[in-house]
Amino acid sequence: MNKIKGVISDMDGVILDSEKLYVRFWCEAAQFYGYPMEKKHALSIRSMARPFAIEKLKGYFGQDFDYHKVHDKRIELMDKYIDENGIEAKSGAARLLSYLKENGYKVALATATKPDRTKRYLQALDLYGYFDEIVCASMVSRGKPEPDIYVLAAEKLGLEPGECLALEDSQNGIKSASSAGCKTVMVPDLDGPTPEIQPLLYDVADGLTDVIRILNRANNG
Repeated sequence: MNKIKGVISDMDGVILDSEKLYVRFWCEAAQFYGYPMEKKHALSIRSMARPFAIEKLKGYFGQDFDYHKVHDKRIELMDKYIDENGIEAKSGAARLLSYLKENGYKVALATATKPDRTKRYLQALDLYGYFDEIVCASMVSRGKPEPDIYVLAAEKLGLEPGECLALEDSQNGIKSASSAGCKTVMVPDLDGPTPEIQPLLYDVADGLTDVIRILNRANNG
């Protein structure tokens, strides 16, 4: 068994309490243009790369679904909300990240969010400096649920995927991390593990501070 030397985390819904905003504003943007998007539709595309999300949403709402128009509206609505209200970290984020740095783990982020937005959000919460590497979907040819982003993140840390614990909240992210070969942990946010996802998981964390227990289990048995 490989010792865990690094942690690669998703951002939205794991480090930042932002998935609820994505779901809310995807639905509001789609409904603005007359598409009856509900929470279940928005949840299904969490962390999903754009080509896959377009295909899935057209499956729900028809081939005339204008992804780019709805996406741009979602950004407009969400940016306005964050400008007025700020963005929050998930409970335990700073504590976990401090623990990882103090104990010599390498730390990377693997996120579907664009680099400039990622940096802005993390800097606003004084979390940016905890990450040794930040890998965004725009840096790989295939985004989540394909494994590319986790493979690249591990490579940038100088580790094998099997030496990395991956933290994810979404099914698409879990599929990505697991298929890359990471030891994958779900940190539930808006939903829990499904029967389909459960076999891909090493463990399910009861919040971010519980990841410390899981790391100790992985490395000490």
